[in-house]
Amino acid sequence: MPERRVPVAPQQVDAPLTRSAVFLVVTVADDAIDRVRETVGGIGDLVKSVGFRDLDAGLSCTVGIGAAVWPALTRSSLPAELHPFREIAGTVHTAISTPGDLLFHIRAERQDLCFEFERLLLEALGDGVRCEDEVAGFRYFDARDLLGFVDGSANPVGPDLPESTLVGAEDPAHVGGSYVVVQKYLHDLDAWQSASTAEQEAIIGRRKADDVELDDAPADAQKAHKTLATITDGDGEHDILRDNMPFGSPAAGEFGTYFIGYSRRLWVTERMLERMFIGDPPGLHDRLLDFSTARTGTTFFAPSAQFLAALT
Repeated sequence: MPERRVPVAPQQVDAPLTRSAVFLVVTVADDAIDRVRETVGGIGDLVKSVGFRDLDAGLSCTVGIGAAVWPALTRSSLPAELHPFREIAGTVHTAISTPGDLLFHIRAERQDLCFEFERLLLEALGDGVRCEDEVAGFRYFDARDLLGFVDGSANPVGPDLPESTLVGAEDPAHVGGSYVVVQKYLHDLDAWQSASTAEQEAIIGRRKADDVELDDAPADAQKAHKTLATITDGDGEHDILRDNMPFGSPAAGEFGTYFIGYSRRLWVTERMLERMFIGDPPGLHDRLLDFSTARTGTTFFAPSAQFLAALT
């Protein structure tokens, strides 16, 4: 009889937008690889242990692995496009590169489940990792960011979702995986709120009240954020999946958006950021960056669920 092939199952890259999320980025000590490998390989069991308390809350954790730790942790070849985040320096703004070996993207409808999962995860990892960044995000009204605009409405849906986010036959060893780029943006809300609604809408490229797209600016004019974030070439338009979340502390005066983009092709996300920070044409950067500053920038690869489980 012919061998029965088991379909490759991705991690829950396409999990629905939840009310709460935690974005945890850590670096790994050289002498902790074995412990970290065992913990990462058993991530599915930890999700079940915590998530059983409320199955309707949809607890999930997507694990991304960085290029520097990939060979030692996975004992396999690098995904074709995986490399550390490359700094993008425009004439005015810079997308900086910051440390990070592992990303844990924790999502649930309940904040307490995210909290408990992260607590147990860090307990399992022990002192073999160092936290580089931790952000707790929340859904803000009808999926808006703290700037007041709906975020993520251009995400692929239906059959376009896996086509845009999951590696296919072009990289056979890593089918079902996804490239992940994260950046933490802090907003100058005072400056943003001093701009008129019409000016804000021109910067974003959408109407604020109902999220309807506005017409593109003339080819020789400064483009809106939604236009610069749209990547096309001879093969058509290339999408990424954004699962951005607002975060902040009014008492501390901190207001931000945590950008996380999943893509089948890393170059698509990189091209988007180049258009934003350098401009298209160069010199005409995304005007949203005049109000939002990137404080982190890290790249990972989220392998398939089977790949992770096989690490143990």
